[in-house]
Amino acid sequence: MFDLVALGELLIDFTEIGISQNNQRLFEQNPGGAVANVVCAASRLGIKTAFIGKVGKDMHGAFLASTLQDMGVNIDNLILSETEFTTLAFVALQKNGERAFSFARKPGADTCLKVEEIKAELLSQCKIFHVGSLSMTDEPAREATIHAVKTAKDRGAIISYDPNYRRMLWKSKSDAMDHMRSLLPYADMVKISDEETGILTDHDDPEQALRYFLSNGARIAIVTLGERGAMLGYDGIYTEIPGFKVPEVVDTTGAGDAFWGAFLSRILRGSPINALNIDMLTEYVRFSNAAAALCVTKRGAIPSMPTEEEIRNLIKKW
Repeated sequence: MFDLVALGELLIDFTEIGISQNNQRLFEQNPGGAVANVVCAASRLGIKTAFIGKVGKDMHGAFLASTLQDMGVNIDNLILSETEFTTLAFVALQKNGERAFSFARKPGADTCLKVEEIKAELLSQCKIFHVGSLSMTDEPAREATIHAVKTAKDRGAIISYDPNYRRMLWKSKSDAMDHMRSLLPYADMVKISDEETGILTDHDDPEQALRYFLSNGARIAIVTLGERGAMLGYDGIYTEIPGFKVPEVVDTTGAGDAFWGAFLSRILRGSPINALNIDMLTEYVRFSNAAAALCVTKRGAIPSMPTEEEIRNLIKKW
């Protein structure tokens, strides 16, 4: 039995790090992918995890497989493709740590995961099954994602959904909205950023977005608000939990994933989902805000996922 099993993208973030002697931009190879980031964040916090996905049988795929193993993530269902290359994302950083993305993914190995490549036992051996939305952009990964979510839910797993909108990976905005929203009926827990409220719901306002999620089947819903923290929706209560300030924001890549991995770790270590209350969840969000704040102080996503001690130390300072 795994605490958390996740299905989705595992890729390389080539993160901008400066200018070479020849006046050319330099990029650092960092392991990433939103779903992989979440499972690594949870694993670093002591959660027993497994990852389902596909990378190329190439230098990048080997690096990513090794990275997940080093993070303590089970990779028995990580497929190494002989025919597709590992997906690459190039990340340009602004002075405030915000990012602009360019992708090499036509197709990337992560989009080519097939239903028959998923180990069925993983879908019945997890407490929480987690997915994002980038595996919904293309077939056959879209069919594999929907199959896995339905199967895991039928077998008693709690479904976690963290949609991640990247405009350039979709045919159109309406196509993204249709497919990203199609997973909401299965989700027990949903997390989005404040930039995605209008994509996933009919509302731009965070509280209205949370109301939408809770009225459509989610039991817990959260909208992250950047440095402001996050807004939690649970059992008809909506509350904003402040974030933590850090001396310098280096790279915001993976901050939302650090938040969600930390949050899932608290859910798994705490009371059963039907015994939670708003006070418990508020503390979980506070813990997760601290995880996200620490993540942005370093470059890259997976390498920046904090330990429990680091998170506790930051909370103590406030």
